[in-house]
Amino acid sequence: MRLKNLPIESENCNQAFAFTLAEVVISLAIAALLFGGIITAYTVTTRRAEWTGYSLAAQSLAVQQLEQARSAVWDPSIGKNEITNLNLLSWTYTNSTRVGKGYSWANLDIPVQGNNFTRATNFVTITMLTNVTGAPGVNLQMVHVDTVWPYMIGGSTRLFTNSLCTYLAPDNRDL
Repeated sequence: MRLKNLPIESENCNQAFAFTLAEVVISLAIAALLFGGIITAYTVTTRRAEWTGYSLAAQSLAVQQLEQARSAVWDPSIGKNEITNLNLLSWTYTNSTRVGKGYSWANLDIPVQGNNFTRATNFVTITMLTNVTGAPGVNLQMVHVDTVWPYMIGGSTRLFTNSLCTYLAPDNRDL
């Protein structure tokens, strides 16, 4: 660096230009904060991407359960209702309230190595709705699926829930 009015070579000018210790310390602190923020953002983004993968796999599991209910035959004209015969554990159906409950479990479809797997549980509730407002004589069945799945946050496992609900109308396959 050349300064005005100072000779480039001088016997009396032995002065060197440099940063002070305070400037160096402050610049290192700024650099440390910057890199710390980048690393923190990277780890948080990675954790959120993993959580999203688990959530999408649980959502897929809930959709599979709903599709199983949608594919069942319900035709009151022939007295057939397979919706209440889904492949569920601990199935209970109460005639007075017309509510059926049961559950199933499966492994989440997430990419993991080795024998690691994560199980999720589908809690299914099927409710017969009669006398729908505005449409007398119309019957519907509401299928509600809560998929509960675990995810580890900060060394402890927490449970999360994905919920889906659909309404089903009779098939009426009579001739």
